[in-house]
Amino acid sequence: MLWIPVTLFAAFAQTFRFMVQKRLRIGTLSTAGATFARFLYSAPLISALAIGYFLVRGYGLPRVDWPFWAFAATGGLCQVSATMCVVALFQQRNFTVGITFKKIEVLLAVGFGLLFLGEGVSMPALGAISIGVLGVIVLSDTPQVAGSEGPRFFNKATALGLSCGILFGACAVFYRGATLHIWAEDVFARASVALMAAILMQLVGMALFLTWREPQQIKAVVQAWRVAVWVGLLSLFGSMAWFTAFALQNAAYVKALGQVEILASFAISVFVFGEKLRRSEALGILLLSASVVLLILLI
Repeated sequence: MLWIPVTLFAAFAQTFRFMVQKRLRIGTLSTAGATFARFLYSAPLISALAIGYFLVRGYGLPRVDWPFWAFAATGGLCQVSATMCVVALFQQRNFTVGITFKKIEVLLAVGFGLLFLGEGVSMPALGAISIGVLGVIVLSDTPQVAGSEGPRFFNKATALGLSCGILFGACAVFYRGATLHIWAEDVFARASVALMAAILMQLVGMALFLTWREPQQIKAVVQAWRVAVWVGLLSLFGSMAWFTAFALQNAAYVKALGQVEILASFAISVFVFGEKLRRSEALGILLLSASVVLLILLI
């Protein structure tokens, strides 16, 4: 049952990372710049951790096959795209709702896991997940501003929220697939190498993208190092914990337990950002939270 405390640690570390990224996005960085900050400052730390662990333990080089690289690269692409969506979402809705929209990943990790890895869940678990779907529908209702036009449910915030949820759900399954295609001496060794491979590919990809589209953001990320370095540290702790949990357990169950992130995001939203929730938003979060509790009881 080691995956349970590891997952809880990952969820809280990730919540605080998103909090710092929101502050960066509100300040001088663009959505892509705030996303790049994570990889720029965490890649050296994660690489040093992985290499140092192998050297200290005296392990030989791990063995990987081509599906490992395919899973790691696809998971990395999904994660970058998902992170950009959720950072952009923070500009549309408040912090708690942004995080909660992202948590539909658990609803989709089940399907992706069954499709790509042949790992399914029980029927009672699917029933609990359906409650979470209802919560997402409630959360997608945006309040109308006097004199404004546009749909209440199918809007930019909904599109961003659903997109990041789909992408995060997919990347969780692909990352678990990567950990299943690496042969190393222990779970931490498998997780650290898979994470290092994924994040280095993400760093190179994001650097090329910014050089092409927003070259000024690379300098801005470097100049914002006093805040951005915390994104790197929290990413190191959170990502390492997520990868370890994925190496130990079905990705759908890991993401289900990770829904406790909602409680942390609620506290941050109220006490850090001074944001308030509408009744419908509170109801949506309550339904998703109920889904989480039921899933935990059924695991």
